[in-house]
Formats: sequence, C-alpha cells, structure tokens
Amino acid sequence: MAKLSFFSLLIIAQFVSTTAFSQSLWIEGERRLANIKQLTFGGENAEAYFSFDGKKLIFQSKRDGHGCDRLYTMNIDGSGLKQVSSGKGRVTCGYFHKNGKKIVYSSTKSGGDECPPTPDRSQGYLWPVYPTYEIYVANADGTNVKALTNNNAYDAEATISPDGKTIVFTSTRDGDLDIYTMDINGKNVKRLTNEVGYNGGAFFSPDGKQIVYRAYYPKNEAELKRYKDFLARDLIEPNIFEVWVMNADGSNKRQVTNLAAASFAPFFTPDGKAIIFSTDHFDVKTPGRRRQPNFDLAVINVDGTGLERITFNETFDGFPMFSPDGKKLVFASNRNAATPGDTNVFIADWVK
Repeated sequence: MAKLSFFSLLIIAQFVSTTAFSQSLWIEGERRLANIKQLTFGGENAEAYFSFDGKKLIFQSKRDGHGCDRLYTMNIDGSGLKQVSSGKGRVTCGYFHKNGKKIVYSSTKSGGDECPPTPDRSQGYLWPVYPTYEIYVANADGTNVKALTNNNAYDAEATISPDGKTIVFTSTRDGDLDIYTMDINGKNVKRLTNEVGYNGGAFFSPDGKQIVYRAYYPKNEAELKRYKDFLARDLIEPNIFEVWVMNADGSNKRQVTNLAAASFAPFFTPDGKAIIFSTDHFDVKTPGRRRQPNFDLAVINVDGTGLERITFNETFDGFPMFSPDGKKLVFASNRNAATPGDTNVFIADWVK
C-alpha cells in the first residue's frame, strides 16, 4: 500500500476539519433546518434582515475593536461585506427599502460621535433605550443620510411594510414605549399602542394586514414602579415578554404566547399563519448556577396553539427572519463561537 505524502495528509486533514466544522452547526433535533451556513466569524453580530429581493442582508455588528454597533450589509452567502453607517454613535435596527436602493436605521449620532454609555448591569440584565436614537434614511451604500425623526425620545426598531409604503417603529415620544407607524418619508405618524408597558420589535405580516410585536405589561404596583423607575433612566428590564398581534391600524390586539418567559424577535411565517420567535421558555435553569440564559427559536400558530421548538443550541439563538420566498431562515446564534460570547449570523434552508 502506497504511503500518503505529507501534503496529501494535510489536504485530507483540512477536508475532515472542514466537514466536521460544517456538521457542528447543526444540532440534533433541528428538523426544520438544513444546510446551515455561518456568515460572520467573531464579534457581536445580530439583527440580520433580508432585502425585499432576498439577495442581501443588513445587520448590526460590534467588531474590529469598535466600542459599539455599526451597520453592515452583505450578500446572503456572506460575501460583499460593507459598512454602511458612519461610525458615529451607536446604530441599531437596519432595514432595506422595498426597492433595495435605500435603508433605514436608528443611530445615536445626534447625541455625539462617541458610543453612548452601556447600562450598569449590577441591577441585572438591562436594555438601554437611548433618547438620542433617531431614525434615518440613507442610500444603500450609506451615503446621503437624512433624519426621519427629530425629538428627544427613543425612536428605533423600524421595519417596513410589504408594499414599501409604511414604517412601523417604537418610540418614547409620548412618555412610554409604544408602537407607531409613519409614511416611508417620515410623515403622518400614528400611535398604535396605548397600554402602559413596553411594546416593540414590530414586523408586518406578509400581506401587510397585521403586525406582530413583543410586549410587557406590569401586573401590579410593584412591577409598575420598577418598570417606570427603569424607564426614567432610559432602561428596560427584558425578563418577561409575550408575543402579541394586532391589525395594521392598531385594532384587534390579541396575545399569542402565554409563556411567562422572555419571548422576543417575532416574525411571521411566509404563509402568515404562524410566528417564529426567540424565547428562553425551554431553558432548564439549575439552582445556584450562574450563567447566561438559553434562548431558542420556536414557532407558534397565530391563535396561540401548536408551539414547536426549532433550535436546540445550549446558548443563544435569536432574531429569526424568513427570506421573501420562504425557503431560507436567517438568525443570530452563539453556536460555534470561537470566543465565548461571540454572536454570529447564520443562514439555513427551511424544511417545511
């Protein structure tokens, strides 16, 4: 039997390593996902959303030594990476216009070029809702930036309706965290929620007739005081969120989940009959063990029935979005992290 050369062994080793690396992305039980591919490698990458033609992704990333998130676009195979925010302030929630020629996103740059201070986590895990966040529109390459909002309030979490005419977003402009809509040019702002508590993370249904969102409503005076105290400091405690749905005009609000868990990032399935979201509902919490909670993706029917777990990763899976044709799912995950805490963008074929 002929001996293999060093270079032949090296090629075989690289092949085996690559194959094992690829297989490690899929976890037993994930029957809805196939051909998972990792698109980013290192840093904190999240909220990756498809363009309307399904060819590109826009996402936020803290990488390369930057102090806070910047905005990037790339092709759905991970190529063509381009930074499209200025590098001033912190950005969040990028989204393509329907024609693909423009983008919307939120930035704190109106409050200064530096990254805003991060929350003091000594009181627990907290999300900042910086009042310097404004919503901007720009060309898809990041040029020609114009403000769509201009007030001393949190304006963020902007997404766009299927017909490309309406932006839905979250704002504190009336003193609480509520959902609003406005025309694509920033005109005709309309408030859709009025309940005391957090309403946000909204997306339109594929037909544009409904909006899915996450919400937290304090149940007693102690919870209400805690919520208001944090909000007065531009903070929110994301421990309990439920998924809700309403008509696009704000009518007919109804609760979809009742999991008493942190359920967020909801998005309609391509047929509009169900919702995919991220939740720590499946997390097995060990008494006395301090660690990050485990978030997985799940699907539930719009009427609240048929809860199905989608991912089985032991750390974090979140921010799911279907491609416009419904064939692919993009999401963020801690799986296969080179460094603990790395969050990367992944894309997979969706198995019906």
